[in-house]
Amino acid sequence: MRKGVNFPLITLLTACLLIVSNLRAADIEKQAWKQAGKVLKSIKEPKFPDRQFSIRDFGAQEGVEDYSNTAINQAILECNKQGGGKVIVPAGNFFTGPIELKSNVCLHLEEGAVLKFSTNPDDYLPVVLSRWEGWDCYNLKPLIYAYKQENIAITGKGILDGQASSDNWWPWKGRKEYGWKEGMLSQEWNGSKEAGRNRLARMEAGEVPVEERIMSIEDCLRPPFFQPYLCKNVLVQGVTINRSPFWLLHPLLCENVVIRGVTMDSHGPNNDGCDPESCKNVLIEDCYFNTGDDCIAIKSGRNKDGFRWNTPAENTIVRRCVMKDGHGGVVIGSEISGGCRNVWAEDCQMDSPNLDRIVRLKTNPLRGGTIENLFVRNIQVGECGESVMRMELKYERVTKGPNMPVLRNVILNNIKSNKSKYGVWIDGYTDHISVHDILIRNCSFNNVEKGNLIIGAENVVFEEVFLNGEKVEEQP
Repeated sequence: MRKGVNFPLITLLTACLLIVSNLRAADIEKQAWKQAGKVLKSIKEPKFPDRQFSIRDFGAQEGVEDYSNTAINQAILECNKQGGGKVIVPAGNFFTGPIELKSNVCLHLEEGAVLKFSTNPDDYLPVVLSRWEGWDCYNLKPLIYAYKQENIAITGKGILDGQASSDNWWPWKGRKEYGWKEGMLSQEWNGSKEAGRNRLARMEAGEVPVEERIMSIEDCLRPPFFQPYLCKNVLVQGVTINRSPFWLLHPLLCENVVIRGVTMDSHGPNNDGCDPESCKNVLIEDCYFNTGDDCIAIKSGRNKDGFRWNTPAENTIVRRCVMKDGHGGVVIGSEISGGCRNVWAEDCQMDSPNLDRIVRLKTNPLRGGTIENLFVRNIQVGECGESVMRMELKYERVTKGPNMPVLRNVILNNIKSNKSKYGVWIDGYTDHISVHDILIRNCSFNNVEKGNLIIGAENVVFEEVFLNGEKVEEQP
């Protein structure tokens, strides 16, 4: 899984020079972006033989609530058996249950094609090996799933519609604004039963073997939309994804992942757009995010499960994306126990009063993790609700624990923001400095209500940064 490009030089052992020489800082940044180019060249996209398998030929029927997942999965199996190709979803509305991708198969939705997924949890049994909010378990099938496959894709101009709403899936969040009512099953409130989220957390903390962590419908752990698990060469391109039960795209322990030109429009609870978890070599480009949670959230497992895998998220490139609503634009965390290194984000547009942060790093002393080598440039921000950059080491108000996180080697360059509450907000620990070597250069933050707030960090450098028109001189 972990062969490929490595970047020891980006550990930036000379990062302390950021505060010594502006020329050296610019040189470090230039070299970092050169490494991004090398990562880009190393990413291997899937290619498919020139064979096509229409789901109609396997019995799929348009426009009737007669689930076509049997036909779709048969088409995928036959395509795989014959050496690969494209499984075609033609124009029209097709109702389906869960779909499982196989090696060398591209699921292609033609323009006008809509796959409407079942909202009946029984259809997503039996459970499969998965990960839920950073914890390993067996849970309901994702709407589209792939396990240990290679060269897989979802492409086209069609729509993947999870049909989630306040009448199904979303009430499991356990909040009235998402449709929960007294007496409903929910992960937060199961009456006399232990909430499923808490049960899974307890099993993980007690090191219960993963094969014994069998979650049920009553646990109410909503499945993600698309989860490729331990896969290589994964492509999602062109499609629109909406009304997801949970996270939209969740590549897990994958290598070579390309998310290109995808529209992610889903405002349910925990509706993150794209969450590559413990993945290596990821490209997210030309996508549109309008989500109920983080637009992009890079992750690497939670607590003991994350430490056990010890697999960082590494070599992620984000470019030319548009972010509207969401808790954060480019986010690292909060399940980040395996660490994260080498992230580049550039040429994005972010603008919404409902977009809380532009760049956010979040963890706590239980989850730990080392987050290093983040390079962000050329970001245009209309407005955001809270801060342009937020580094949060006390996520979910956890202030004590055995795994103090480390955040280091971050450069933000040419970020223009027109409105926010804070510019830069770093919330670290004064008795244990674990945020190091942060450079903000050539940035302007306008209509900032509360300025910058920096606690528990060293070597935070502002170079040609203007806050409400005034040059920032402080170097905390």
